Amino acid sequence: MEKFLFKKISVWIVGLLIIFFVILLIFSSGVLRDSYLGINKSPKLIRDIFLTLSEIPKNIYHTSKHLIGFNINTPPKLQKHTQKKKFEKFISNKRNALLILPRYDHGLKRSIIEIVDLNNFEVIHTYKHDISVMHTQVKLTIDDAPIRFEYRHPLLLEDGSIVSDSDYTPEFKIDFCSNLVWINDEGIFHHSKMLDHEGNIWIPGQIKLSKYVKKFKINEFFDDAIIKIDPGGKILYSKSIIEILIENKILPNNFALNSYLSNEKDPIHLNDIEPAFTDSKHWKKGDLFLSIRDQSAIIHYRPSSNKVINYITGPFAWQHDVDIISNKEISLFNNNNFIVDNKYSEVMIYNFETNKFKKLFNKQLQKENFKTYTQGLSHIFKDGSLMVEEQNHGRLLLFNNKGEKEWEFVNKSDDGDIGFISWSRIIEDDLFIENYKGIVKSNKCTN
Repeated sequence: MEKFLFKKISVWIVGLLIIFFVILLIFSSGVLRDSYLGINKSPKLIRDIFLTLSEIPKNIYHTSKHLIGFNINTPPKLQKHTQKKKFEKFISNKRNALLILPRYDHGLKRSIIEIVDLNNFEVIHTYKHDISVMHTQVKLTIDDAPIRFEYRHPLLLEDGSIVSDSDYTPEFKIDFCSNLVWINDEGIFHHSKMLDHEGNIWIPGQIKLSKYVKKFKINEFFDDAIIKIDPGGKILYSKSIIEILIENKILPNNFALNSYLSNEKDPIHLNDIEPAFTDSKHWKKGDLFLSIRDQSAIIHYRPSSNKVINYITGPFAWQHDVDIISNKEISLFNNNNFIVDNKYSEVMIYNFETNKFKKLFNKQLQKENFKTYTQGLSHIFKDGSLMVEEQNHGRLLLFNNKGEKEWEFVNKSDDGDIGFISWSRIIEDDLFIENYKGIVKSNKCTN
């Protein structure tokens, strides 16, 4: 009899507990929903308690990662071009140009930057600083172990120094001999680095939540911004892209809230900033062209007046790398991630006088089975030649101005493994090249 009563009471207790937790779950869900919607009908104390409890799983996860140690997984070994040679030249052509080549070397188990003379494709200098020592000086907690660190779109300066980051990390500068000069860990920087006409550097970054996002208390939202730093690493200017679009009435002021409800925490994804160095009929010196991937749009923005001059959309999807190529044209790298007809990536040119797009060497790119779903860039040379980077597959291709394949490079280590190329760069300035080669000749680094 006693056993029967005990079992019966136990069943009732379990049932009541289940009912209690279901009611608690429904109640807490309602409180959290109201909080994120900004309705806030429930008492602030209750909201704060449930918000704190909701953060526990995430905090445990992040804490355990750092207690156990950084994720030491290396970047993947790429497979698309394993049957190709590391470098193959098809047409002999002297080019007074430098290739800034950031690449992951699986043999070295690290990222390096090589400066390549395109006259003969010889490496004339290599950068590889001590990443572990740099991390000890960074205030932010970053999960970017040396074994998978990647130099991203490194900017080579006239004194032979390099400004770079590892994408969504602090920015830093190293000298010609790879000694650390400075670190900026006031924010998170990513993607391109571009000089402007004043010698300052524009870099995409993430800032503390701007007023339109902070208003809705959206946690972990990627609030992308344009950031200008001086050569010493000091931030001179920053502006949220969402603020720019809302203040120019391109997006409604509840944009951040709507984006959160659609489960999209990275609605902008700024990946390139291209400054204008001269005035033209269509832009002014100091204007910026901004590539925002997740809106498949190019913004022509004037920081001096906070005005969006043009908001360009077209037959491209998830584009990267906008470049000014004449006084009336820009180019962009179209990843071409439409739902249909998306097999190949493309290079497109937009003409401001005709408001029309055209594709450059498209048949040649298709013949090469050229496609990178993310990342990627292009460079149109002064003579009309084209270099493209198939970042997802570690390949560079150069076509001359007739569309003929001049050379092909696949980032193979000595053991044949293929690694990422993380945003290369071409320099064609004769004076810069002569000066840099002089630095290479007169400096002997010991590290």
